[in-house]
Amino acid sequence: MATAPWQKQPPPDSGTKTKLTPASIAWARARAKAAGRRYPNLVDNMAATRRQIEQEQRAKAPGGLRDHP
Repeated sequence: MATAPWQKQPPPDSGTKTKLTPASIAWARARAKAAGRRYPNLVDNMAATRRQIEQEQRAKAPGGLRDHP
């Protein structure tokens, strides 16, 4: 069984922190509400961060913003 995210140590090269944008915060709150939670938990915030980073990388990719990865 995999170790829970809150029990893992952060990777040693994770020096940069990603600040969630208001849109990402709203997305995490909507995800939590859809799952029946009152507020986002760590897993919702991690998914929002991953989604935000992927969108930023797609925007920087040659050809601009794409719908498909």
